[in-house]
This record gives sequence, structure tokens and C-alpha cells, in this order.
Amino acid sequence: MYSTNKPGKTRTRSPEPRPPLKSTRLLDQLRECIRYRHYSIRTEQVYVHWVRRFIHFHGRRHPSSMGAPEVERFLAWLAAERGVAASTHRQALSALLFRYREVLSVDLPWLSEIGRPKVPQRLPCVLSRDEVQHLLRHLDGQMGDLARLLYGTGMRRMEALRLRVKDVDFDRHLIVVREGKGGKDRVVMLPDTLQDALRRQLARSHDLWTEDRAAGRSGVWLPHALARKYPRADQSWAWYWVWPAPTLSRDPRTGIERRHHLHEDRLARALAKAVSAAGIHKPVRVHTLRHSFATHLLESGSDIRTVQELLGHSDVSTTMIYTHVVNRGAAGVVSPLDRLA
Repeated sequence: MYSTNKPGKTRTRSPEPRPPLKSTRLLDQLRECIRYRHYSIRTEQVYVHWVRRFIHFHGRRHPSSMGAPEVERFLAWLAAERGVAASTHRQALSALLFRYREVLSVDLPWLSEIGRPKVPQRLPCVLSRDEVQHLLRHLDGQMGDLARLLYGTGMRRMEALRLRVKDVDFDRHLIVVREGKGGKDRVVMLPDTLQDALRRQLARSHDLWTEDRAAGRSGVWLPHALARKYPRADQSWAWYWVWPAPTLSRDPRTGIERRHHLHEDRLARALAKAVSAAGIHKPVRVHTLRHSFATHLLESGSDIRTVQELLGHSDVSTTMIYTHVVNRGAAGVVSPLDRLA
């Protein structure tokens, strides 16, 4: 057990129990623990990446033979020589602590003594309504529809790409977001202006689904062992992707060749070209569409609690950051220089 000491408060925590590891290789054991705790594939990839870099940094030594000095030396190298951001620094530290606590079951005082760098609070990049409109004019086809969906609903990029046919409800004008950040479900609006585009996309998706069934290909990936509980669900139209990839790919965990959803990099590349073509001189990323969605809702008078629910934030304090960029802050105050005129 380890303790975290604060003034007047002591907290004690033990590593969560887990079944004995079946793997003998270092990184396979890490993957096994991550999958036992139902972490996402992205978390698995990130943790494996940082543990591998940590091992290579120390000449392929086994982590069980290293301790606090080696961890701190690696983190110092990342910060001082590689110049990584504070968020990246914390990510690497989380991966290493998971390795020691959960995989090696190491319970040493130095695990809780290693400090986490403070991540600076930065205001999000937000586009004006005119900029959004100008940007969307330079996006067409599937990428244009996806960008409009992200701005029109506030969904995260992967939430939109992982949409299943069954989660789009045209009659009730809503979309159910499954397994969002933190494993939470929520409901967002389905913009009326996107209905025709989504129906066309579903028609294209249905053509691919028919082709896959005729070719006898493996069904789509299903979460939480649903493929065993409902053996034919992975081949059903209801569970098919709204945005299927044009080609097959191999599942990174099972090795099965099947059709996944569109790769997220396609939208990022298309958006970068559109930003350049639109002459927008801001650091626009795919997530900027989500930031703009929230800010524009607040500017139009929407309640912050409603925006919080639409974004899927656990705490309203996370949503509060958008109040700093709406026209109630500096942009809504008349400068004293202008008053002189």
C-alpha cells in the first residue's frame, strides 16, 4: 500500500487485484493488464509506447531493476532535451506508474512522491461563425459531411467516426453517442440540415455492407464481448459503421481482417487543406469544431448546463472555459481608448 500525505489528510490505496498474468513478455503483460481493466485501444497504444521508450532509454534494462532515479532521469530527459509539453510529460509518467503498480505490483513510497507537472490552462482556439461557414465551403464529400457533423453536434472526432447505424434516429432528430470519453453514453441533436447528407452516407454504407456480406467477410468489431453474446450482431446492418473505411484492415488486438470505420487522419488532412484554402490564420484542428460548437451555443444564450450535457463533460468547470472566449469577456467590454473618441 502507499499513502499520499497532505496537510491533515492521509490517503491509502492498494493496487486493484487482478488474475495472474498469462504472458511472459514484458509488453504483453502490460497489454494484458490494460485489457483486463477495459481501457481503450488508444490508452493501450500510448502506455506501451512510453514503457518501450523508457526501457530503450535505459539500455533495455528490465523495469523491475530500476526505481525512482531512473524514472526521474527519463522524465527529466523528456522535459529538458525533448522539450515535451506538460500534458505529454504527465502521460509518460502515468504509463510508467501503471507499469509499476498494476503490472509489477510494486508498492514503494517513491511512486507517490514523483511530482506531476502542472498543465497550463490555455484558452481553446475558436472560429467565428463566418470563419466556420467559409471553412465548410472548402470541404465537400464525406469529409465535408463529417466536419459539419462535428460542428453541428459537438461530438469528438472518434465519437463521430465510431457511429453505428442503429444510433442515428431520424424520426426523433437525435444521435446517441455510445462509449464516449470515460465510457459514457449521451444524446446530441441531429441537425435538420444534415439529414439528407446522412441518408446519402447511409446508402453508400449499405452498399459496402451488402458487398461484405456477399463476400462472406468478417463482421465489424463489437465491444464488451457482444460478438459472443449475439453471434450474428457483428454482421447485421444495425451494427454497421455509418462511416466505413473503403478498404479492409487487420484488427490490432485479434488480428482478424475486417472493415473498420474511416481513419481519423483522413479528416485531419482534409481540414488542414481547407484551412489553408480558406485563408484562416488560426491553429485550427479537428477539435476546434467542437470548441466552436460550444462557444457559439453559449453566445446564442444556451444554458451552460445544457452545453455541458451535449459535450459530455463530467464537471461543469470543464465547460466553464468557454465562457472566457464568448462575447461576455474582453470582446464585450468597450476599451477606454475607444471611449476617448
